[in-house]
Amino acid sequence: MRATFHLKTLAVAIAALSVASAASAAGLDRSGQDVTAFLQDGTYAEAVYTYIDADVTGEDKSDERNKIDDIAESYDFFRYGVKADINDTFSVGVLYDEPFGAAADYTGDNNFVNANGEGTNVEVRTESITGILGAKFGQNKNFQVYGGPVAQRVKADVKLRGPAYEAANGYTTNINADQDYGYIAGVAYSKPEIALKASLTYRSEIEHNAQASEIYPVVGSGLIPASVVSALGLSTNRVDSIEITTPESVNFDFQTGINPTTLATAKVRWVPWSDFAIVPSLYNDVSKISTQDDKGLALVSYDDDQWQVELGLAKRVAPALAISGTVGWDSGAGNPVTSLGPIEGYYSAGLGAKYNVTENWAISAGGKYLWFGDAKGQIPTKTIVSDFESNDGFVLGVKVSYQAQ
Repeated sequence: MRATFHLKTLAVAIAALSVASAASAAGLDRSGQDVTAFLQDGTYAEAVYTYIDADVTGEDKSDERNKIDDIAESYDFFRYGVKADINDTFSVGVLYDEPFGAAADYTGDNNFVNANGEGTNVEVRTESITGILGAKFGQNKNFQVYGGPVAQRVKADVKLRGPAYEAANGYTTNINADQDYGYIAGVAYSKPEIALKASLTYRSEIEHNAQASEIYPVVGSGLIPASVVSALGLSTNRVDSIEITTPESVNFDFQTGINPTTLATAKVRWVPWSDFAIVPSLYNDVSKISTQDDKGLALVSYDDDQWQVELGLAKRVAPALAISGTVGWDSGAGNPVTSLGPIEGYYSAGLGAKYNVTENWAISAGGKYLWFGDAKGQIPTKTIVSDFESNDGFVLGVKVSYQAQ
């Protein structure tokens, strides 16, 4: 008798524990921009909650080598997805996630805290809503193309404090929430008889034109000659437009049944963080003085692109219960890296489970442990100001899903 692969009960919804990027492991990547909710069979809906807690400690590069206590603030976010078939050819879906972000806070007695006890702090948040229309084709409707618009909002707050930032000690910028648009496009292939699904998804970059409010105390401190301040039109405060382009990305998702109760999965993600930069105008103008370069400096930038790989294995152990495990690797976005996110990628291991409460409703839960790569923190001048070693973190995820054929 031919073996049957029960995809609905076998697929363990590994995305519940597969939080693709955590604690700024590569650039500002967070959610991994997962689209597998749209590729489910029939009518499907999910709600996913993810909690990230990292321990990122180190020491500054002063003569005293002062200890830097944990700078990584705990971070959580939601992801939602709904999908429905119009007929046997066309499908529609809507996805919500929070793809990029950062949350770091320096405290204690080190070169990232000023004389008044104020520490360096950064918080970046984004939200995205993606609309997708898919069309199946081929003799058995095995192939599908899909695409649609993406609306994205971004906001950020950065405070640089302490002697590590030299003349930028005291600099503050607030980037107001801005919404702009991009698109998604992809192709998928499925072979239900062996629970095989493969998809390749491209997301475009999105260019944001926001308002940045900057405060730069050094401009009014007398350290910059008054003639230079006047000639360049500098001031301690400035409100100006800023362009922030969130990066494009490519995701490859694959799964196949090994036997009727076992599923193998693979995920690969690429993000060109080397093209990303945050360049507030006042910060940039002041940096042109110190660098003697008309280009100036970016407040945040990265040297390398991100590559991420995750492999998983899921096993149905009872009619309504499946368990899974994953191992993963993230390349990071270069080393040395910005002092606002001093991690060079990670290795990870995760476990999860999915329980079918009813024929249509299921709950999934999982966790991942992450071993972060050692990193040297640098300021925009490329001066190395800190060392971070032997750090780790964990991720917890819970998913509630509904599926009807």
